[in-house]
Amino acid sequence: MASSLRNPVFITGATGFIGSHIARRYLAEGQPVSALKRPDSGYGMAADVADQITWYAGDILDIPSLEAAIHPQTDVIHAAAIVSFVPKDRDQMERINVEGTANVVNVCLNAGVRKLGFVSSVAAIGRPVSKGGKTSDLIHVDETQKWEESPNNSTYAKTKYRAELEVWRGVAEGLNAVMVNPSIVLGAGDWNRSSLQLIKYVHDERPFYPAGLVNYVDVLDVTDALVSLMQAEVTARRFILNGGTIPYRSLLEQIAAELGKRPPTKRVSPTLTRLLWPLEAIRARVLGKQPLITRETARSSSSMYAYDGLQIKQVLGFQYRPLSKTLKRVADAFQQT
Repeated sequence: MASSLRNPVFITGATGFIGSHIARRYLAEGQPVSALKRPDSGYGMAADVADQITWYAGDILDIPSLEAAIHPQTDVIHAAAIVSFVPKDRDQMERINVEGTANVVNVCLNAGVRKLGFVSSVAAIGRPVSKGGKTSDLIHVDETQKWEESPNNSTYAKTKYRAELEVWRGVAEGLNAVMVNPSIVLGAGDWNRSSLQLIKYVHDERPFYPAGLVNYVDVLDVTDALVSLMQAEVTARRFILNGGTIPYRSLLEQIAAELGKRPPTKRVSPTLTRLLWPLEAIRARVLGKQPLITRETARSSSSMYAYDGLQIKQVLGFQYRPLSKTLKRVADAFQQT
């Protein structure tokens, strides 16, 4: 395994959930870390290590700021993205997720970086329609899955897929790059955003649970896998990162046990979920708030997809953390906030 121990590392999205964990990991190894931050934004989830990072003012939509920050023989981690299932955020996701990734790829090519690591998503692999046509059919997905246009693919998924196409274009033009596709990422962070809302949902003892399956991975596993791939002689490949697949009910019950809370007990069928999201959209519009359920999250929460995260085990001998240890760490962190 070829080490990049003394290579400087540049991170986009370092103030976010996954990006901040990646920054901490590199800093713990003694590697110099630089990152991009908008001039009007704070340090977000990297506040505790902000004084150890060299910050560049800019944005991935601002090419000159990227050119000033990305240097030859640098290891670049591109983790900046917008994750949303709200219709009004579609244009912003298109700009940040697709155009922003194209900018990062182009600057990396021009600068002659050592390697690019792209944080994608299992959503970018796509959600094929069941061969039997039933939404209740279990569908297994691995890295060989080719993108299929499907009503099961969210707008977010489509933008991440097109972002991956930009990385593959860079690879075709000579860029040394790897990609990781995490499933739902669990860890300590902003409890009001993204997948971490599950923790707050259980803490508030909400009564309902969706009927589908959930694929999960520890944020520390995402970090470990990506750093290992950056240091290994692996290129032009992508890896699903998924520690396991279980019913939503089981995950929420385990979270409740760690938090000492009552678990959800009322199953929401796919049919009822489809009926609820339009009502929620109206409620949110009247109150001027973000909807708790959208058409895309309703469809996702009832889905029966299982993502295969074994390839990285075969290539790197990688081992995922047990879910029980992840949830204990996450629950402890939540209760300390």
